[in-house]
Amino acid sequence: MSAVDQADETLSQRELRNESGRVLRAVAEGRTFVLTNSGVAVGKIVPLDAPAPSLPIVRPARRVGGWAALGIERKQAQQSLVDALDELREDRL
Repeated sequence: MSAVDQADETLSQRELRNESGRVLRAVAEGRTFVLTNSGVAVGKIVPLDAPAPSLPIVRPARRVGGWAALGIERKQAQQSLVDALDELREDRL
């Protein structure tokens, strides 16, 4: 997690383990917690009805290129696929 909102309360792994009932009641009331492990933010506990975080659009997506842009020319097969398969199957008979 790169940024922690100031409104979110941090909660250590130990606090979550020891006070899970209090934390779950607070989440049910609408509070949000940032979970930390050794002081490093590792997750977030949010109420189920909390809005999903929006992702900022830095630049619009563009489709450029693709396989057709490579300019690869298809080679014509020496024999048809059916003939090649029949030839391979002859070894089994």
